[in-house]
Amino acid sequence: MKRSVVKLPPGVVWLASYPKSGNTWLRVLLANLLADGDGPQDINALDLPFRVASHRRSLDDLSLLDSDLLRHDEVERLRALTHDAFAAEQASAVFVKTHDAYTLLDDGTPILGRRARAAVHLVRDPRDVAVSYAFHCDFSFARSIAVMGDPANILTGYRHAQTPQRLLDWSGHVNSWLDQVDVPIHVVRYEDLLADTVGEFARALAFLGIEADAGAVARAVRHASFAELQAQEKDADFVERAGSAPFFREGRSGAWRRHLTLDDVRSIEGAHGATMERLGYQRETMS
Repeated sequence: MKRSVVKLPPGVVWLASYPKSGNTWLRVLLANLLADGDGPQDINALDLPFRVASHRRSLDDLSLLDSDLLRHDEVERLRALTHDAFAAEQASAVFVKTHDAYTLLDDGTPILGRRARAAVHLVRDPRDVAVSYAFHCDFSFARSIAVMGDPANILTGYRHAQTPQRLLDWSGHVNSWLDQVDVPIHVVRYEDLLADTVGEFARALAFLGIEADAGAVARAVRHASFAELQAQEKDADFVERAGSAPFFREGRSGAWRRHLTLDDVRSIEGAHGATMERLGYQRETMS
């Protein structure tokens, strides 16, 4: 039984993040809020007005072109055009997941376009991202740290179902979203969402102009608890799991202390220390 009506302003909202920073959890929270039902949403069939920014079939359907036949630069230009065209057509709310950094074409046009009404940017301590990303991709920690430090990193997409996405290094990704001025942005730190899920979720909703009563928010948080997500994945797996480890593996902050060596931590903090401090993450080594 649905108890309340949640009011959603129309338009595209980016749900942006570097991988393994809480994007999926936020989508589960939103889906449970909109459903406001007696039980949790199925993690493999979320009832949410939702798209993936890099979804190749959506790009082809909107453009009436076969993007496999295009050069990489042509695909990026086509993405910018179709994102704006799609956003301009929306008379209701649509949440769009993206792992893209906020990058520009040669003429200054954002690859994601300029027509989205808002963005929620999820960030996470890069030391924990390195650990979570390694488990997710079956990488070594060293490889995960190297990928996060590569400013030319491009996410190629799962089984060619997605177009390539300019990920950049972790700092470049974060700063690209923080420094852009095209789309109003609200930053959510994963650690804060863990510590005060109700409060942080409610603040994100308020930024987006989404009206929901306190009971609906609290139910959404209960139905999207990490224990619930783990139980569902154990029973039926999860479509977004890529490696051998569970997608909802641990859901804690500070796990890097158990997994990373001192040299690993120095490497991450040396590469990303300035951006960490910009977000309130404290370095524990000098370099």
